Amino acid sequence: MCGIAGIIAPKLDRENREQAVARMVARQRHRGPDDSGLVSAQHATLGMCRLAIIDPANGHQPMQSADGRFSLIFNGAIYNYRALQAELSAKGHCFRTHCDTEVLLAAIAEYGAECLPRLRGMFAFAVWDAREHTLFVARDPLGIKPLYFARLPGQGLAFASELNALLASGLLDREIDPVSVGEYLAWFSVPAPRTIFRGIANLPPGHSLTLDAHGRLKTNQWWRIPAPTRPADVAQTYPDFVRGLRAQLEDSIRAHQVADVPVGAFLSGGMDSTAVVGLMARTGAQRLKTFSLIFDEADFSEQQSARLAAETFGTEHHEFRLTGARVAADLPQILRAFDRPTGDGINTYYASLAAHEGGVKVALSGLGGDELFGTYPSFRDLPKLAALIPWWRRLPANLRGSITAYLQSRPTARARKLADFLLHARDLHELASLQRRVLPESTRLALLAPEARRLAARLGPNHPMLETFAFDLIGAADFQIISAWELRTYMAEVLLRDSDVFSMAHSLELRVPFVDRVLLEWLWPQRTEFKFHPRHPKQALADAVADLVPAAIRHRQKKGFALPFARWMHGELRPFLDDTFSASSLGHCPWLNADAAGQVWQQFRHGGDPRDWSRVWTLAVLIAFANRRPE
Repeated sequence: MCGIAGIIAPKLDRENREQAVARMVARQRHRGPDDSGLVSAQHATLGMCRLAIIDPANGHQPMQSADGRFSLIFNGAIYNYRALQAELSAKGHCFRTHCDTEVLLAAIAEYGAECLPRLRGMFAFAVWDAREHTLFVARDPLGIKPLYFARLPGQGLAFASELNALLASGLLDREIDPVSVGEYLAWFSVPAPRTIFRGIANLPPGHSLTLDAHGRLKTNQWWRIPAPTRPADVAQTYPDFVRGLRAQLEDSIRAHQVADVPVGAFLSGGMDSTAVVGLMARTGAQRLKTFSLIFDEADFSEQQSARLAAETFGTEHHEFRLTGARVAADLPQILRAFDRPTGDGINTYYASLAAHEGGVKVALSGLGGDELFGTYPSFRDLPKLAALIPWWRRLPANLRGSITAYLQSRPTARARKLADFLLHARDLHELASLQRRVLPESTRLALLAPEARRLAARLGPNHPMLETFAFDLIGAADFQIISAWELRTYMAEVLLRDSDVFSMAHSLELRVPFVDRVLLEWLWPQRTEFKFHPRHPKQALADAVADLVPAAIRHRQKKGFALPFARWMHGELRPFLDDTFSASSLGHCPWLNADAAGQVWQQFRHGGDPRDWSRVWTLAVLIAFANRRPE
């Protein structure tokens, strides 16, 4: 795991390039405190900082091929590197280390861009070809590892693992994009390829980028959600499916434990994390350390379930007590860790801190199980609503208008979200596109200043990738459509991105065995009725690990992991929120309607719906982010 950075700029002299890249590397040193390096070739400079996980004594980066042609910087882990090393050795490649970085370098030299489908892992890497004077950059299929890039004034390109690092180059402006503000208020994040900053792009998951010798930039989508059917891979009976799922899960867990340093796990006490820990124990993990958050607010704590799982598997279990006072005290450093605003991720920040303090450099997480096995209400509700949409659209326009106006006037977010569905969705794709909206459209537009509001209204309420994704999913079943949307939007743009930022803030490599290309490609064509039961979410997963996971956890009702934020916002976090929504603070947000933004906090503060806490917090983080001082 590393932080990578680079500049390719023919008009920038080597000394200034190297100084800028050094600043970028230093700003993300938390991503890799064990080692660092920098190399220049022609008009390219690449830099990195390394968290040494595989073959810690070796694997220094940037790594160059024996002939000097290729220079590689790599962030992530290639879990099948040993198999690839054997394959490449048979083709005549010699290896000096036991590091996945050297195997990746050889794979690039042997196969070029065609190496990407051979890689199993999480990655963002960049390779400079000194013979062709070209840069090739690629990101893993599902978006576990990030990569940002920007065109430099004049001519050239800069890229890095974090937005903060790009800004530290001193070559780019930190101007917040009002269009991106509108999208953030809609989705909890800014969908790729846009970022919160004007002129800086986010390379989407499963994409590569090439900068040729003439300075021309081309992006390519090298991986897509798998095709809807592959009959040869489909189990014919449910018992066959469960056996196949168990084999795939064990295979993924084994792959994700590849490391030469201690590997632990997050253990919330829910089905996903318990299954991961149980499978780790079954596949040979020794002296396994597990980590969970506990709260004084008993109705939010899953302490007993996590303890039951830890006792069952004999782990060395660590509990981290989290309070509102602790979060309030840590907010300055949490906000510094952000490289973009987010309304989520505080739980990952503290779970990662617990793992770091507990002595592990790698931890496995159960993230991704909800998206694969249909736990979210969207899997149950959206197909029903999609079936009603044609009937709804046949109603007289004035009647539809009256109904949606009534729903918009209701005080609950659920009613206002239903109004958005009825106003803007025509089919399941558009419903799925709108599902992860944070703020109702009318509220979002009201929060924006006139010019930002005009831009947001022109783009419309649907997710920006709607048309492209709908064509990618032609012929897919309803379950597949919703799963794909959840994987590509909320998981990729919020959960995985926050997991990367907040785990790396504590120099922890977080791995997600449910978010595995091999597992997804096997699971995708399986029959929906095997994967998903609307009344018993994750039944298939529970059956696949029935011999491992205690019945009390397998049969318990799903309880989404949540923090007692609504209570803390009325208590320990209130001073921060009062300051954040003050007139002076809002004065640094010209793209917001200051009066409307302030009213959001006042309504919540004076007895608003506690379930709206995430919407208030999302807005507060955006305002606080805009008030950060440049470093």
